Amino acid sequence: MNAESLKYTMTRDHYDLIIIGGGPVGMALALALRGSGVAALLLEARGVPEKTEDMRPLALSHGSHLILQRLGVWQALPEVTPITTIHVSNRGGFGRTVLTAGDVGVPALGYVVNHHDVFRAMHEALQGCGVDYLDGAQVTRLETSTEQGQVEFQHGGVTKLATAKLLVLADGGRLSGQVEGVTQHVHEYHQWAVVARIKTALPQCGVAYERFTPDGPVALLPLGEYFALVWTVSPAAAQEILGLDDAAFLARLHDHFGDRLGSFVDASKRSGFPLALKYADPVTAQRIALVGNAAQTLHPVAGQGFNLGLRDAWELADEVIASAAETGTPAMLARYRHRRQMDSGAGRVFTDSLVKLFSNDDPLLRSMRSLGLSALDCLPPVKRFVARRMMFGARG
Repeated sequence: MNAESLKYTMTRDHYDLIIIGGGPVGMALALALRGSGVAALLLEARGVPEKTEDMRPLALSHGSHLILQRLGVWQALPEVTPITTIHVSNRGGFGRTVLTAGDVGVPALGYVVNHHDVFRAMHEALQGCGVDYLDGAQVTRLETSTEQGQVEFQHGGVTKLATAKLLVLADGGRLSGQVEGVTQHVHEYHQWAVVARIKTALPQCGVAYERFTPDGPVALLPLGEYFALVWTVSPAAAQEILGLDDAAFLARLHDHFGDRLGSFVDASKRSGFPLALKYADPVTAQRIALVGNAAQTLHPVAGQGFNLGLRDAWELADEVIASAAETGTPAMLARYRHRRQMDSGAGRVFTDSLVKLFSNDDPLLRSMRSLGLSALDCLPPVKRFVARRMMFGARG
C-alpha cells in the first residue's frame, strides 16, 4: 500500500452515518454528503493501492459522468476516453447493431477510465470535505437496535467502537452475512474475465466493441491509445490464456475477435477473475443499507455494475439529506429501497439475460440473436430507449 494514504482521525464516537468500505462507491457517498451538515465516518480496511495493483478499466455511463462532475471528481481524472459509438456483433451470425452518441443527442455514450484513477481522485477529494476517514480500519462486528447501529473495528492495533443512526455497507458484501433479515443470492456463471490493455494495428477512434461468442462476450473499450480488453472465457481457458506469452495471447485473441481492428500488436500484463451474479434481498435492514457490490455484483457485460453502484450512493445521499431527521428509520429506508428497486432489478435482469441468451451455441438462438440485432439496428426509437437506459438506468 502507498505511504501517501490520508491519515484522518475520528472526531467523535457517534455519527449520523458510518460508511463501511472506502472504495469508489463508499467514497462517492461520503463526497455526496459534504456540506450537508450530516456527520459521517468512512472506514476503509486498506490504504491507497499502487496504480500497478489495479489496472481494471471502468466503463462509465453518461449519467455517471454527470454524478462525478457534481462530486468534483471528474476534472481530476488524468485519462478519460469518450465512447462515441458502441458496435455490437454476434460471432458466427450476420446480425449487428451500432449505437451512436448522435442517436440520443449527447456528446458521448460513455467514458472509459482506469479504476485506480477514479479511486485516487476520490481519495484526494476527501481531504478537507468534513468527513472523518480512517484507513487500515478492519470492521469485525456489526450490531443494531431500533435506535442506532454500532460498529466494532480494529485500527492501529486497538479495538474501537462507533455508533450511528445508519450503517452503510459498501464493502463488496464481506459483512452482509452479519445482517439479520438480508439474504444473499449467488449464481455462478462458471466464467472468468481476462483483462488487459491491447494495442491494435488500426487506431481506436472512440468505438467500443461488444462481441458475443458461445464462450461469453469479449469487449474492447477505447482507452487512450489502447483498448481495454474484457474477455469472458471458461475457467480452464482463462488459466491457459493467462499462461500464454504475448505473441501467442495476441494471436489467440485475434482469432477469437476477428479482423475488424486489424492485427493485435501489443498487450499489457494480464489478470483474471471469476464471474458471478450476487445480490442482496432486501438491500436494507434495521439501521443498515447496502450499496454497490454489497447490494449487487453483476457480470461485466454491458458495463453496468459500477454505474449502478454509483447511483446507489447518489440516491442514498439524496434521501439522507432530504430527510436528515429520519436518517436510518424504517420509513427513510423504505423510501430508499423503493427508489432503487426498479433500477437495480432491471440492471440485474438485463445483464443476466444477455449472458444467458448469448453465451451458448444453440442454432435456433443463434439465428434469433442475429435477427434481433439486425432488427434493433433498423429501429431508431428502440435504439434510443436502450441507449438511454444504459446511460441513466431503468428510471431514465
